[in-house]
Amino acid sequence: MLKRLLIKKEYLLILASIVLLWLSYKLAFKGTIEAWQNNRQLKTQLTRSTDLSYQPGYLERKNSNLDKILKLYKADTAAFRNNSINIISAIAEKESVKLSEVPMQDPFYHTDKFIIQKLGFEGDFFSLTKVLHQLQLTNDIGIIRSATYKMSGTNPTTQKDKKLVLEVCLEIARGVDF
Repeated sequence: MLKRLLIKKEYLLILASIVLLWLSYKLAFKGTIEAWQNNRQLKTQLTRSTDLSYQPGYLERKNSNLDKILKLYKADTAAFRNNSINIISAIAEKESVKLSEVPMQDPFYHTDKFIIQKLGFEGDFFSLTKVLHQLQLTNDIGIIRSATYKMSGTNPTTQKDKKLVLEVCLEIARGVDF
């Protein structure tokens, strides 16, 4: 019986080593082998496909969005004094605001790509704010670069002589392609 037991121990040792190899494959080697096969499959798919960095649909959407942004800045600088001032004064009149100041174009504010035009409006705060909002929404007159609210008047002690003035600087792109 002892001889049978020794034989069974050898069989048990072989069986235990086979079970240990099967467990080590399942727990350690199977995931690594699957990842290696998946990597090899993805590399072959990548080499078969064309250049993925070139996406014409994405580039077209990007160009159209940039054109829309640049259109906000562009205005016809030769006709700015006529057409744009008429549009701006109509917006101001609609909100009961006075377009009080349109100074002559100062060469100091001109660059080779942009012109900065300063405008002055008089009125109450809420109407001036509505005009500022409408100027921001209006296309083809340029884009607002800065806006400043100021109190002006001759006598600082009386409120009747004081006026609220909104100074707006519009940035207009010249007809130069970027």
